[in-house]
Amino acid sequence: MLSAFLILSLISVPLFGGDLRRLTDLEVRHMVLLLAALVLQILVIEVVPGAPLWIASTAHLVSYLLAGAFLYVNRRIPALWLIGLGGAANFAAIAANGGRMPASASAFRSAGLRAEDGVEGFVNSVVLAHPRLLALGDVFAIPQSWPLSNVFSVGDVCIALGGAVALHRICNSRLTASMSRKRGARKPAHLGKK
Repeated sequence: MLSAFLILSLISVPLFGGDLRRLTDLEVRHMVLLLAALVLQILVIEVVPGAPLWIASTAHLVSYLLAGAFLYVNRRIPALWLIGLGGAANFAAIAANGGRMPASASAFRSAGLRAEDGVEGFVNSVVLAHPRLLALGDVFAIPQSWPLSNVFSVGDVCIALGGAVALHRICNSRLTASMSRKRGARKPAHLGKK
């Protein structure tokens, strides 16, 4: 779901006069941290969902720490603070619930998911009997009748919006041009010298 939103955001950049070529000037540091976080998430959620719960939960938490480290070292990139805020909210909910994202039963029903899914094995999002920090969990849903139906959290919203704002700011689209003018005409520090 987040990937689909970010792809739509990328497509929207030229529609608002942004230049996607500006992404090639972006100085991204320690990309290996983000790649390692993604690999861990894919392993525990998709490749080895039957792994012992404590291993999968620990790997899930470590993936958030790696992503957080990546965001920290690249903090000068516009809007990464919003992505970090979303990631921190998700991490707090996941850490408070033993490595799994708590979800509301009503959100699961709305998305057409069964609440008992994932109780025996590891899944990213699960309805728990006594969740902690449920307000930060997957309490929103894309209804079952819509494409990409699923549950999501306020942290996911921050991550998606942060990614969209970052793309539009870096590419200088009309959506965020007023933000750039307020900061002055100088070249942002996160862009390389060419």
